[in-house]
Amino acid sequence: MPGKLKVKIVAGRHLPVMDRASDLTDAFVEVKFGNTTFKTDVYPKSLNPQWNSEWFKFEVDDEDLQDEPLQITVLDHDTYSANDAIGKVYIDIDPLLYSEAATVISGWFPIYDTIHGIRGEINVVVKVDLFNDLNRFRQSSCGVKFFCTTSIPKCYRAVIIHGFVEELVVNEDPEYQWIDRIRTPRASNEARQRLISLMSGELQRKIGLKVLEMRGNAVVGYLQCFDLEGESGLVVRAIGTACTLDKLSSPAAFLPACNSPSKEMKEIPFNEDPNPNTHSSGPSTPLKNQTYSFSPSKSYSRQSSSSDTDLSLTPKTGMGSGSAGKEGGPFKALLRQQTQSALEQREFPFFTLTAFPPGFLVHVGGVVSARSVKLLDRIHNPDEPETRDAWWAEIRQEIKSHAKALGCHAVVGYSESTSICEEVCILSASGTAAVLNPRFLQDGTVEGCLEQRLEENLPAGCGFCHIPYDELNMPFPAHLTYCYNCRKQKVPDVLFTTIDLPTDATVIGKGCLIQARLCRLKKKAQAEANATAISNLLPFMEYEVHTQLMNKLKLKGMNALFGLRIQITVGENMLMGLASATGVYLAALPTPGGIQIAGKTPNDGSYEQHISHMQKKINDTIAKNKELYEINPPEISEEIIGSPIPEPRQRSRLLRSQSESSDEVTELDLSHGKKDAFVLEIDDTDAMEDVHSLLTDVPPPSGFYSCNTEIMPGINNWTSEIQMFTSVRVMRLSSLNLTNQALNKNFNDLCENLLKSLYFKLRSMIPCCLCHVNFTVSLPEDELIQVTVTAVAITFDKNQALQTTKAHVEKSLQRASTDNEELLQFPLELCSDSLPSHPFPPAKAVTVEKTSPMGEGNFRNRSAAPCANSTVGVVKMTPLSFIPGAKITKYLGIINMFFIRETTSLREEGGVSGFLHAFIAEVFAMVRAHVAALGGNAVVSYIMKQCVFMENPNKNQAQCLINVSGDAVVFARESELEVVSTQQPAANCQPACTGGEVTT
Repeated sequence: MPGKLKVKIVAGRHLPVMDRASDLTDAFVEVKFGNTTFKTDVYPKSLNPQWNSEWFKFEVDDEDLQDEPLQITVLDHDTYSANDAIGKVYIDIDPLLYSEAATVISGWFPIYDTIHGIRGEINVVVKVDLFNDLNRFRQSSCGVKFFCTTSIPKCYRAVIIHGFVEELVVNEDPEYQWIDRIRTPRASNEARQRLISLMSGELQRKIGLKVLEMRGNAVVGYLQCFDLEGESGLVVRAIGTACTLDKLSSPAAFLPACNSPSKEMKEIPFNEDPNPNTHSSGPSTPLKNQTYSFSPSKSYSRQSSSSDTDLSLTPKTGMGSGSAGKEGGPFKALLRQQTQSALEQREFPFFTLTAFPPGFLVHVGGVVSARSVKLLDRIHNPDEPETRDAWWAEIRQEIKSHAKALGCHAVVGYSESTSICEEVCILSASGTAAVLNPRFLQDGTVEGCLEQRLEENLPAGCGFCHIPYDELNMPFPAHLTYCYNCRKQKVPDVLFTTIDLPTDATVIGKGCLIQARLCRLKKKAQAEANATAISNLLPFMEYEVHTQLMNKLKLKGMNALFGLRIQITVGENMLMGLASATGVYLAALPTPGGIQIAGKTPNDGSYEQHISHMQKKINDTIAKNKELYEINPPEISEEIIGSPIPEPRQRSRLLRSQSESSDEVTELDLSHGKKDAFVLEIDDTDAMEDVHSLLTDVPPPSGFYSCNTEIMPGINNWTSEIQMFTSVRVMRLSSLNLTNQALNKNFNDLCENLLKSLYFKLRSMIPCCLCHVNFTVSLPEDELIQVTVTAVAITFDKNQALQTTKAHVEKSLQRASTDNEELLQFPLELCSDSLPSHPFPPAKAVTVEKTSPMGEGNFRNRSAAPCANSTVGVVKMTPLSFIPGAKITKYLGIINMFFIRETTSLREEGGVSGFLHAFIAEVFAMVRAHVAALGGNAVVSYIMKQCVFMENPNKNQAQCLINVSGDAVVFARESELEVVSTQQPAANCQPACTGGEVTT
C-alpha cells in the first residue's frame, strides 16, 4: 500500500538567539523522511519566523511509513561557517495509518535539543494519502491498532482474544562505535534517538504482521522496553496481546461489553483481576512451604516438567468436576477441554492484560515467575537476535510449565523485564496462572445452552478464588479451607496475583499498598564469577521478599495481594529487591491468623519480657490496621453455613477467629498457635531486625489511601479531580562501612520518605487515594540508588463512601454538578500536572517545587471557559486506563517517545534536582504537544518505562535517558454530555486554588 506523505512547515516561535551580533536568528527548516530531504527558505533576522512553505511531498512505501519517523530539523543559516542546529522534532506517522484515526497531524511542536532542551516551537501540518494495494506479500501491517492499556480499551468490545505476541530487534549502540571518539555528544545522542525510534517503528510493524497472521486487528497491553547492553548492542523488545476488537457503536456504551447483556451493565469502566498465589501458613514450618509456590527453584521446575504430561491429561475432568456443583461436573470438564484445545495451538498461552471482560477469568492459580542470569559478552554475533530470542524462549517455557503444575492452562497479567549491570543481565518474567473461559479464545463460541448453564453455576464474586489444581496432587503444601462465600469449593488461605482485582470480587474494607524492600551486598567481581555470585543470591532474595510480603500482609489483617510486581536490580556491589502490591481482604478467603513470635534464645526474664512486648505491639498494630482499613468480616452463624463444613474442631476455630475484638486476638494466637498464627522464629539478630522493620512501616496519614492497581478496592465514588506526578530521587551512599542492615535501613527510609513527601505535597486533596503507584528502583552507578515513582492522586467523596450503587442516579447528578467546579478547582493542572521532584542526597534533599513557566495568572482569565466546551486547553495525563467522571470517545494511537538529555554544566542547572526536574517537565510538554497535534485531549495508561540517569560530578556532567508511552485519546466529561449551562455561575465563584504546592 504505497502512500504519499505531505508536510507543510507553517511557522516558528520563541526561537533562541543564534546570532550574537544582531540578537536574532536566520532560521530555516530541513524536513527529512527516509533518504529524501527538503529545505524551506531562510527567514532572515527573526525569532518568530513565518515560513508558510509549500507542501513537501514524499512518495513512500507503507512499511517505511511505519518504520521511519518524520525528522524536522531547525537550523540557523550562517554565510561563512557551518549552519548551527537549533533542535529537532521527530513525528511518528503511525497514528495516521489507522482507518478510523486522525487524518492530519497539525500543531505546535517543541523544538528539542539534547544539550539545551526545548528551544522554541514549530508549527507543522502532516497528512498521509494511502493507495489501496492488496499485495499478499507486503511487509507492512498498516491498520493494526496498538494500545498500552492492559484492559480492553473503553470504547471497544473484545470479540476474540488471540494471545501472546512478542518480537525483539537488535542493533549496535551508536554510543559505543569507534566514531564516537570524534563525534560531538549532540551528534551521538541524536544518532541514538533516531536509531531507537527507527527500531521501535520496525518492532511495531513486525508485531503487527504477527497479529494479522493470527487474524487479529489490535494489540492490547503493548509493552515495549529498551535494553542498553553497552558494547554488545542495543535491544528493543516488546510483548502484547493480540485481539480482535469491535468498535462499540453507541458512545454511551463505553463499558467493556461482553456477550451477556445482564453483566454488561454491572461492568464499571475499570476492570480488575486476581492472581491468587497460594502458599501455606500451615503447621510446622510455615516459611519452608512457601518457597515452592514462589521462587521456582531447580527442583521445582524439574518436578513440574516431569509431571507435565499427566497433568495435562488427567485433570481435565478430575480437577474441575466439583467446582460447579453436582450437575456442573461434565460441563466443567467440557469447558476445560475446549479451553485447552483453544490454547494448545499457541506456543505461549500468555496474556499481558491485567483486567478482563466479565466471565473471561474462571480460576486463578497463583503467581508464577522465572529469572535467569546471562553474560552479555558471550554473544557470538551481537547483531543477531537469535541468542536473546533463545534466552527469552527458555524463560517463557519455564513459566508455562509452572502454570501447568498449578493445573492452569494460561498465564495472565504477564510481564517481562531485565536488569543490566556491565556484562551481567538478569532476565525476569512473571504472571499469574489462570483458567480461562474459551468463549473469547476462538471463533466458534461455546454452544449457548452450555454457556448459560455455566454462568448460573459459577458463584459470583468468589469463583476466581477457587483452586484450579487438584487437591490430591497439589504442587506444593498449602492450607485449604472451604470458600467462605459459596461453601462449595476449596480456597487457599492467601492469594498472590499480578493482575487487578476482578470487578465482581467481594472485598471487605479498603485495600492498601504493601511493599517489601531488600538490599544485599555482593563482592565486586568480573564476568563469570560475578554472574555466579548473582545467581547464588537470587533465590534467597526472592524468598526473603516473599516472606516480608507475607508478614506485612498478615500485619495488615488482609489475605490477598493484587498487582504484585517484584523487581530485582543488579548493581556493581549490591542487589536490590523491591516488591509492591495492593493488599485486600477477600470475603471468600479465610480470616488471616495473627503473627506469633517464638524465641529460641536463653530464657531469661528480660528476654521473655521483650518478646511479649513485641507480641503486644504486633497485636495492637493488627487491630489498628483492621480499624484503619475498615476490615470487619461478618460473623458466620451456624444456619448460613449449612453446606459442607470443615470438621467441628476447625469450625469453632473459624468462628472464633472471625470475631475481631483485640483482647481475643492474643488469646487466639496462643491457643491456636500451631494452626492459625503465622509463627516468626527469632533465633538471631537478623530475625529481630526483620520484626522491627515490620513494625516501622508508617501508615499513610488519615485521608490518604494508596494502591498500585488501577483502582482502589473499596472506594467507588471518585470525583473528577486527578493529579498525576512523577518523582525521582537519587541517593548517594557513604561507602565506609556498609552492611546489609544499614543498606536495608537506607533503602527503606528512602522509599518511606518519598511517600511521605508525596502525602505532604498532596495534602490539599484530602480525602484522596494514590492509585497506580509505580516504583522503579535502579542502581545507575556505584553507591547510587535511584528511585522513580509515578502515580496519580484521585480525590473521592467521603460522604458517599457508604452508599453504593443504590444512589446511582443521585450520584451521577451530583457528579455532574461537582464536575465543572472540579475542573476549575485544580486550574494549575496545566503546568503542575506532573512535574517531578528530585531531592538529591539525603543530607541536602532539595525538592523542586516550582510550577512550570506558565504561572497561575494566565489561567485565571480562562477559568470560566472550560465549562462551556469540551476542549480543555490542557492535555490531561494519567497512568490509569480511564478518566474519572469522563468518557473516552476515541483512541488516536499509541505515543511512544524516547529522549536523551545531556549537560556539561550540571551545577549551574541546579544540580541533579534541577536537571532532572527540567528534563521530565520537558518530556511532559513534548508528549502533550504530540497528543494535541493529533486532536486528542488526554493521555491514558501513561507510563515512564525507563529513566536512566548517569552523572560524572567531577566533570560537572550528567546524562539522562527517558522512555515514555501511553494512549492518546479524546474524552468528554459526563457532565458536559448532560448538563452544560447550569453550573456556570457556581463555577465562576470557585477560587482558583493554589495548585502550585501540589506539584511534585
